[in-house]
Amino acid sequence: MASDQLVIGGRELTCRLFVGTGKYASNEQMGEVLRWSGAQVVTVALRRIDLQAKQDDILRRIPPGVQLLPNTAGARNAAEAVRIARLARAAGCGNWVKIEVIADNKYLLPDGYETVKATATLAAEGFVVLPYISPDLMVARELVAAGAAAVMPLGAPIGSNRGLKTKELLRILIAEIPLPVIVDAGLGKPSHACEAMEMGAAACLVNTAIAGAGDPVGMAGAFAAAVQAGRQAYLAGPDRESELARASSPLTGFLFS
Repeated sequence: MASDQLVIGGRELTCRLFVGTGKYASNEQMGEVLRWSGAQVVTVALRRIDLQAKQDDILRRIPPGVQLLPNTAGARNAAEAVRIARLARAAGCGNWVKIEVIADNKYLLPDGYETVKATATLAAEGFVVLPYISPDLMVARELVAAGAAAVMPLGAPIGSNRGLKTKELLRILIAEIPLPVIVDAGLGKPSHACEAMEMGAAACLVNTAIAGAGDPVGMAGAFAAAVQAGRQAYLAGPDRESELARASSPLTGFLFS
C-alpha cells in the first residue's frame, strides 16, 4: 500500500490515533499507554503541567518526538482560551493548540461562536489551531475561514463512551470541509473509532475509553489497531450496500442442470 500520511501544521503523521492524558491512575501508566498506542499527537491540559516538578511531571512521561497538543480546557470564552494558549506557548509547549471553549456545565458542549473567535486570533499569531466543536457545518466553515489547521467534531458528549451518535453530521463535515476531520469525544470502543475511520475521518482522539478500561495499555493497542484497520478499509473502498441478497458465487452452470 502506498504511503498514507496525515499532514497538519506542516508535520507528517503516520499514526492517526491521538491520545489524551487525563484520568489515568498514574503518570507512569499514562506513559505506558502512549508508548503502546504509537500516538504521535498527545493532548494535555495546561493546568496539569508542572514545569517545576523534578520526578513525575506529565511532560516527562511523553515519549520523545511526540507532538504536544495543549488544550484550553477550562476556558469559558474566547478571551480565556487565547490566554491559555499564549501561556502554553510561553511555557515551552509549542505552537499547537486544541481550542476548547465550554460554558455549558451540564452537557459540556462547545461554544461554536467563541471557538471561531479564538481560532481567528490564534491562527493570526502563528498557532496551529485544532478546534473542538459540535459537528455543525456552518461553524466548521467559519473555522476554515478563520485559519484552523483541522476541525475536531464530537462523536457524542465528552466522556460518555456512547460512540458515533452524530454520525450523519460527521459525514457531512467529512464530505464538505477541506481540512482534516478528527473525531473527538464520545468514542467508547475500538469499533467506534474503526467506523469513524471507515467513513473517512482523518484521525480519532481518545482519552476516557482508554484511561477507564480495565487494562488501559491493552485498550490503547486495540484502539490503535482499529484506527489503522478503519483507515485501510476507507482507502480500499468498501463495496456498496444492497437491500437484496447478492450471491458470492454464480448460480448457473451447476452439474446436472
